[in-house]
Amino acid sequence: MIISAQDLRKTFITKGRKKQTVEAVRGVDLEVEKGEIFGVLGPNGAGKTTTIRMLATLITPDSGSATIAGHDLLKDPAGVRRNLGYVSQEGGVDEQVTPRTQILLAARLNSVLDPAGRTQKILDEMEIADLADRPGRTLSGGQKRRVAIALGLVHSPPLIFLDEPTTGLDPQNRANLWERIKGLRDQGTSVLLTTHYLEEADVLCDRLAIVDHGLVVAQGTPAELKREVSGDVVTLRTSAPVQAEEALRPLSKDVRVDGDVLRVYVDDGEHALPGLLNALEGIGLTSISLERATLDDVFLAHTGRSLRDTGADA
Repeated sequence: MIISAQDLRKTFITKGRKKQTVEAVRGVDLEVEKGEIFGVLGPNGAGKTTTIRMLATLITPDSGSATIAGHDLLKDPAGVRRNLGYVSQEGGVDEQVTPRTQILLAARLNSVLDPAGRTQKILDEMEIADLADRPGRTLSGGQKRRVAIALGLVHSPPLIFLDEPTTGLDPQNRANLWERIKGLRDQGTSVLLTTHYLEEADVLCDRLAIVDHGLVVAQGTPAELKREVSGDVVTLRTSAPVQAEEALRPLSKDVRVDGDVLRVYVDDGEHALPGLLNALEGIGLTSISLERATLDDVFLAHTGRSLRDTGADA
């Protein structure tokens, strides 16, 4: 494991007249293997950024322990920092300075041998060499994210942390950055990223932890997590949801009602569908669809609410 964390906890006291205690992280365990992309998925405010900032030595846990790249988080934070790159949500790209100057400075601060040569190499690898001598303010959002990742990789760490790496990017830039992140894994770099995008976690992550209110509620590969919920989801829209739910309960492991929409979880949707329709005879249906379970269904099963309803995107 390149990351092994046990029972990490962090509490903050809010500022202002009415001080409140906020338990941002309430006992997080994480095991990240070398050479994988591991995601921490959850809504805004779930404790994702606080967790990754603790592991990056930017804030100190109230309790718990962790070993990162063979170094103890609390006893050897300098050793941890030498072995990781960190890219925050903001990215840290200076608006007034060129990417080349920023990356060269980062290389020197990290005591990189031949900093100029390493700077050029990382510019080429991230395909931003043609942007290297432009002020940061002239770059697009996607270009700035690539510069930020280059800053995190200039000292060739075995592990990089990416906090919400694609937030604010358009779909094309997001997809391009996904390929960059996959390329890091293919080159042997371990990646820990936070995200609130369901599709991003599903497509990009080898394994992931779903967090809510500072706790890990589920952990595994995307496929494993979806299998735990059930194989398929039948979504029904009806003017009589109460009667429909009563009719379908005996035929499903789980039926969830949201207004006039019912989500029915079954092992084999194609074979279950005729029985469901027979049970609903006489109950008016507006629409019906069949799909595989998603990570949103996993979040719903563990928390009782949809991740999309929290403000997260698909």
